[in-house]
Amino acid sequence: MTPIDDAFVAALAERAAEAEELRRLPAATIADFRAGGLASLLLPARYGGRQADFPAILDPIRAMAHGCASSAWTLGFYILHNWMLALFDERAQDEVFADGPVLCPAPLAPTGRGIPVDGGVRLTGRWSWATGVMDADWIMVGALCGPDTEIYPALALLPISEVEVLDVWQTAGMRATGSNDVVVTDVVVPEHRLAKVVDVYGGTAPGAALHDASTYRWPLVPALALVAAMPALGSAEAVTDQFAQRLSERVLAYSGVAQKDQPSAQIRLGSARVRLAALRALLDQTVAGIETAMSAGATVPRPHRASARLAAAHIVHESRAIIADLLAASGASVQFLSSPLQRAKRDVDVICGHVVFDYDVSRELAGACEVGAKVSPFAMI
Repeated sequence: MTPIDDAFVAALAERAAEAEELRRLPAATIADFRAGGLASLLLPARYGGRQADFPAILDPIRAMAHGCASSAWTLGFYILHNWMLALFDERAQDEVFADGPVLCPAPLAPTGRGIPVDGGVRLTGRWSWATGVMDADWIMVGALCGPDTEIYPALALLPISEVEVLDVWQTAGMRATGSNDVVVTDVVVPEHRLAKVVDVYGGTAPGAALHDASTYRWPLVPALALVAAMPALGSAEAVTDQFAQRLSERVLAYSGVAQKDQPSAQIRLGSARVRLAALRALLDQTVAGIETAMSAGATVPRPHRASARLAAAHIVHESRAIIADLLAASGASVQFLSSPLQRAKRDVDVICGHVVFDYDVSRELAGACEVGAKVSPFAMI
């Protein structure tokens, strides 16, 4: 893993129950994140950032999930969204990065409408899943822009002061992400704060040419999918570690038998370890394939992007299965709310519902692209 402060991860674990109760990240977590420099990981060097290679984002998110999956998800997307902001027009970047990295949610579904006006669009809409919006500085939203005869999907960037936040985030898992709804009503967004989705998907957005680094030519969907998979993988690793610790100490009720002496428990632990190793190998292979294309200055073709989305979906669904398998052998006591094991299961159950992890769609798109079958130009790849 890329080095990350162990004390920070421990603090996320200590605050996990509080964060879940608050339905947002505690102020102390936000303060630690801002002070710790993680937000600058993918920020362009011209704005004082570290401008790291894109894959550098993945291991820190995995590590944070060892403390709290919801915190890892939220903070990971804050890091990713600074990368996405670096894909916009130079004027937008000068504006948004004036004081360094920002906290910027990005509900990407195009549930808004941008009507052309002089110098930009007039935007109206409502968006769900605005992760981290309670602490946001800016926000990116997806919208259908242009006249009715020439509509194109775009990302629109607005100061958080121009949106209304609706408190709707009452969920079984991922509660600390604070992923509430937002509403925008008749707000003019200037042209330079719009980015066409077709360019962002393909790695050809304005920022790809502005910054001299392959980081900003990574295609969006593989980037989004792999980042979003890391809290699930990190949670599965953490649950496996905690299961191993419990196994070494637990004595079964009624029988008085040490669970570590049970072959069935040993089998589950061994299975989890090898399944996790396979997932990490798949992750490395997927990242290496994209990085090879980036280093050669090439764009990543749609079949490779579809395969990357499928790899991320597989990592998430297999992580969920590993957690479920271990909890099934952990007894009823892990269902107390004080146990981080049940929280990890609930969080990863919710992560699996993200649209990019739809397992059937991901497999269908990868298969269709491989054999040259017709795929919608609007498919999320």
